Amino acid sequence: MWQTPGTMTNRNPNRYDEMIYRRCGRSGLRLPAISIGCWHNFGDAGTDARHTTDETAFHNNAKEILFTAFDLGITHFDLANNYGPAPGAAETRVGRILREDLAAYRDELIISSKAGYLMWPGPYGEWGSRKYMLASLDQSLQRLGLDYVDIFYSHRPDPDTPLEETLGALDQAVRSGKAIYAGISSYDATMTREVMRICREERLARPIIHQPSYSMLNRSIENGLTDAAEQDGLGIIAFCPLAQGLLTGKYLSDIPTDSRAASEAGFLNADAVTAEKRQCLNQLNDLAAKREQSLAQMALAWVLRLPQVTSALIGASRADQVRENVAALTNLELSPEECGAIDAILATP
Repeated sequence: MWQTPGTMTNRNPNRYDEMIYRRCGRSGLRLPAISIGCWHNFGDAGTDARHTTDETAFHNNAKEILFTAFDLGITHFDLANNYGPAPGAAETRVGRILREDLAAYRDELIISSKAGYLMWPGPYGEWGSRKYMLASLDQSLQRLGLDYVDIFYSHRPDPDTPLEETLGALDQAVRSGKAIYAGISSYDATMTREVMRICREERLARPIIHQPSYSMLNRSIENGLTDAAEQDGLGIIAFCPLAQGLLTGKYLSDIPTDSRAASEAGFLNADAVTAEKRQCLNQLNDLAAKREQSLAQMALAWVLRLPQVTSALIGASRADQVRENVAALTNLELSPEECGAIDAILATP
């Protein structure tokens, strides 16, 4: 039995036997059906009331999350320049883990990062200009201690910068060897089609992946984005498939004091966990129990039911959450009756 946490020599030799890998659109890249996001639990110790102030304990927990993910066949670690807190701290921490513990496995890993949100003061510190995008990528590589990232995203569309410029920056990143693939995140269907048109006509490196928010509680990508992705050969990796924890079963009876809603960290707050929402969650949980799954496992199976979705991007504060989420892959089949029951529950006012 391998050990977790531990050094790089203790990794599970059978890590690829059970994981499902899906081709990312029409590219040659395959991603695990479950990817790990390094957003909330990889920054500075003590910056969130839910986290320990003990740096050693915090770092060991982050390391155990990544080791467990890798041992289960999760090869994709997703980051962004602003992930923390503080901004940049997650890349620094993951970079340390890669350097100290996983360096020998670099060619087995997909490391992604993004640029688009505020990182430094002044007019060149956010959005989508070539200046910002390429400077941010250089900073990300320095924090990660890497020569390249596997995927570099435009994290959000810039309303004031021409798409040609942002896409030109992604193209330059790929052609320079600082990124292998380009991606986009949070672009709507119309803009996604425009992105792909520009790349074809200007012969720019085409994004192979789109990262939108998608879950049972947020179905906006079904309004044209999945069609656009399929038409242009983009894979979709869904972030927040568990709706910031709402679909984990944590909020079925109350709001735990150590939860994200209680601490109001991120985008989920206590006001979102209404009695009506809790009733809906309990009905979904009952349906999941009939499938012999947790609510989180059924929610992941539901996201992965779409052929356009390459991967579901999970967050985790503990290694056991990674194990639970990966176990969803043992039962991905949803019958038409089950999908209809889920739709009926979600349609309830």
